[in-house]
Amino acid sequence: MKCYPVPRENLVLSIDNLKDDIPEEYLSHKECYENVIRKGSVLYDIFSELSKDRKHKAHQAPSNAYRISDGIMQNVNPFLLHFALFVPAITNQATPEQQAEFLKHGFGIIGTYAQTELGHGTFLRGLETTATLDLETDEFVLNSPTLTSYKWWPGGLGHTANHCVVMAQLYVKGKCHGPHLFFVQIRDIETHEPLPGLKLGEIGAKMGFNTADNGFLGFHNFRIPRNNMLMKNSQVLKDGTYVESKNEKLTYGSMVFVRVYLLSDMAYMLARAATISVRYSAVRHQSHIKPDEPEVQILDFVIQQHKLFISIATSHAFKICGLWLWQTYSKVMEDIGKGSMDRLPELHALSCCLKTTSTRDAGWLIEQCRLACGGHGYLMSSNLPSLYTTATAAITYEGESTVLLLQTARYLIKSWKRAMEGESLPATVSFLSEYFNKRYNKWENTPKGIVDGLKLVVAGVTKMCAESIQKHVSRGQQYEEAWNSSSVQLIKASEAYSRALLCEVFWFEVDKVSSTLSNNLAVVLKQLAELYITYWALEKRGDLLVYTTISKDDLDKLQERYEELLALIRPNAVGLVDSFDIRDEILCSTLGAYDGRVYERMMEHALKSPLNAETVNQSFHKYMKPVILKHKI
Repeated sequence: MKCYPVPRENLVLSIDNLKDDIPEEYLSHKECYENVIRKGSVLYDIFSELSKDRKHKAHQAPSNAYRISDGIMQNVNPFLLHFALFVPAITNQATPEQQAEFLKHGFGIIGTYAQTELGHGTFLRGLETTATLDLETDEFVLNSPTLTSYKWWPGGLGHTANHCVVMAQLYVKGKCHGPHLFFVQIRDIETHEPLPGLKLGEIGAKMGFNTADNGFLGFHNFRIPRNNMLMKNSQVLKDGTYVESKNEKLTYGSMVFVRVYLLSDMAYMLARAATISVRYSAVRHQSHIKPDEPEVQILDFVIQQHKLFISIATSHAFKICGLWLWQTYSKVMEDIGKGSMDRLPELHALSCCLKTTSTRDAGWLIEQCRLACGGHGYLMSSNLPSLYTTATAAITYEGESTVLLLQTARYLIKSWKRAMEGESLPATVSFLSEYFNKRYNKWENTPKGIVDGLKLVVAGVTKMCAESIQKHVSRGQQYEEAWNSSSVQLIKASEAYSRALLCEVFWFEVDKVSSTLSNNLAVVLKQLAELYITYWALEKRGDLLVYTTISKDDLDKLQERYEELLALIRPNAVGLVDSFDIRDEILCSTLGAYDGRVYERMMEHALKSPLNAETVNQSFHKYMKPVILKHKI
């Protein structure tokens, strides 16, 4: 067996075959995919060698260990879903015997997760793909009965994967038992040709994510063994007996797994964007603050600090909250293993709203970083456009944002009703009981006071939602109609909840760990946490004025403190992004390299454009010159 030295980054970056002579943005759609498969295969081989001594694990904490692939493939790795969804789905949803069978070939198979269809996404009960048990042959027959039932969007499905986990409606003896997961081979291992009965392809160019190899898949009387249904939670026996799962939501465990991971992913993407824009802002000199002095670093303008420092703080917030959510997820999974699913609804609600808020914030803040770099941020060589399109894709995949927020809203409304009935609530929503029983303090202009105020907003909006639903029901609407009528307010409740969670966890985790750090580091981390909380207090001042005792004088003091924090963070801004410790090869940015050679790198990259290979492009002689000569006076 080959032994690879550490660190992994040095190993990967030393491989010549992973380097590009022509930047990816100059390649055609087809060339880009083929180039990424070339590089992805090298990384896949390295990863498989490094993983041979370890078994597949369903639960591995978020880590930056393999972030180097973000530098090798600036868009996205088409093998990503194999590790992110395919393997976790099998390890979470298959029996031990099935896991041994399905994963016996190890890295000899490449898989993806096929759930979303052309006509249905987050609404899983509406999926149309069918898996019907044939009792005589002991097989399931998979079909795509309509065009809208074609699987659509799975990464790696178009041309990369040879296996997939498919979600389909289970039919046994004429009865539908809802969506279940199935292990399906879709291509021949040797030839990679699609198997008979399947229609496979790629869905085409997108706003970003163009190397993800998103594909479509249709079934026509495609047969798989009965045992290919993942049967850890529910089973279909040989005689057609259906054994129901203890909780149908366990089928969706893989999606929760990815949502939990996404906070850490967004933290890392924001760290890259903040590093690029802050370093550039330290190099760029433009305009004057004092008329008689030289042009200043644009990072000295307070408005630039306002644009950028929140991205640094948010990256830390997402990282810390991501680890907190991971610990929550791990504990819930451990409890489920022991037969207790009491905290599953809470985990579902947390992962839904935090996934939505973190991906939305990341997309918006990366765009802020791009705008803070002026026209140069518009260049693909800055890498900010790629970061933006990658982050914004996450807003939709693994659960569309509005649908997920409404899922969290259901949990909040149920929790509010429990508070009204005097029941005890989990710690993450216990403030609803305190609000109902009017056990809350007056406004305090402190981080803890702001967190308490944001919780009051959640409670107030949740109460308003419950009353709105009841009002519509009393006017004759069915409950779900009343829910739809109140959905704008329900979304607001979930957004407020996620914001309060992020602020609370960030502040209290930083406060907790500060005693273990050097005084200087503890001070800077607290400044970032306070900046984050104060920023959002000012952004949500309208809600705070409605639901708390905050005054205009309090808001004026918060604004003053916010500007003080910007000034305090300014001397450490470059050091803070340097501490993210992201190598230039992973930043992939002409604007953000560690050495500060912004303008030299921009020119070097520009000269790599294929259009600069010749001083006169042939199109001049073919098209422009005849027109010019025709109209020459």
